[in-house]
Amino acid sequence: MSIEQFKNRNISDDYYLVDIDDYPTTNLGKFTRAIKRTFKAELLVGLWVVMREMLKFNIHTVQYPKEKLPIGPRYRAVHEMKRLWESGTERCIGCGLCEKICISDCIRMDTKIDEESRKEVSEYSINLGRCIFCGYCAEVCPELAITHGGRYENASEQRAHFIMYDDMLTPMDMLKAGAQKEFEGFGAITPHEDESVKKTPLSY
Repeated sequence: MSIEQFKNRNISDDYYLVDIDDYPTTNLGKFTRAIKRTFKAELLVGLWVVMREMLKFNIHTVQYPKEKLPIGPRYRAVHEMKRLWESGTERCIGCGLCEKICISDCIRMDTKIDEESRKEVSEYSINLGRCIFCGYCAEVCPELAITHGGRYENASEQRAHFIMYDDMLTPMDMLKAGAQKEFEGFGAITPHEDESVKKTPLSY
């Protein structure tokens, strides 16, 4: 194969040139083009497509906010703080790992010692204006206390949009009603995780 065959790009005889008129520059030419396109039924074809879809009455529009599309259980939305099923106390032990691993520096935590000489969380806030919803706080939590829930509507009129600990914590009435979803949310364990646990060969 010679170099001329590579230079000649017209390797097929099946090509045909499309007859495209020059774009008109005068008002009369633009008006003439509009008349030609109208009588060629291009406009009627477009109107027929619209009418055909309207007459199907197969509406796919979601009536938001009354209707919402389902999202996956691993979606990283607004944070939730979990409670223990047995006692109803907070799972958060105040270790501060979520505050340390937060790459956007949006978590603020303060702890104190309660009457039983145990550490408890006194102040906990997340600045959703800075949060990038990376999920590191949920992954590093040793008690599975913080997860990403399914509430993704976090619009605010204020630039400094904070979410406090009490707002994220599961209410007691929801816990008693069984509304706390244990295995949903980014950072939570999967439902069949207990089946994969194996005994260690060590004897204690």
